[in-house]
Amino acid sequence: MPSARGRNLTFTEEARRGQLIDVTIELVAEHGYGATSLGRIAESAGITKAGVLYHYPSKQALVEAAHEGVLSELVTAVGAAVDAAEPADGPAAYIRSMVGHLRERPRHVRMLIEAMTSVTPLTDSKARWSAVADLVSAARAARGVDGELDLRTAALVIGGGIDAIVAESLTDPSYDATAAAELLITVVDQGLLT
Repeated sequence: MPSARGRNLTFTEEARRGQLIDVTIELVAEHGYGATSLGRIAESAGITKAGVLYHYPSKQALVEAAHEGVLSELVTAVGAAVDAAEPADGPAAYIRSMVGHLRERPRHVRMLIEAMTSVTPLTDSKARWSAVADLVSAARAARGVDGELDLRTAALVIGGGIDAIVAESLTDPSYDATAAAELLITVVDQGLLT
């Protein structure tokens, strides 16, 4: 992997960057973006602040790298689940995998929220809803469903439902997010895909 300096990173440098990202995710999830300083990250990683700055030029750059890593892991997992499903079942695979992945990684959820609300906007809303809209459109076509549907709104409803389920499971660990995801799938199937 090339560094910002244009050369390939050594194994040790790659490992240190991975450690810094892991520490950043933990600290931002636990304390929030504002309370996570480069000094705190350095102390938790067992290196100096200068050592952190050797790998990342700023706190924002490190948080962006952590956000990118968390998002990449999420996209890979959800993408694999959706790719394994038939087009007619794409929305259900998306909902199950999103809720399941995020429910199992509460620190990642907190990292995503902190990065999206505390740093320059890192995600494009249209990128998220348009991918879901495409799934809904493909599912409707595979099921032979005709008629007009505002795909953007349908995608936003699905995304909002997922966000609410994940948020509730973060605040109440006894909340059955799996059952909630299945209910959302039923609502989507009956309201958008028939």
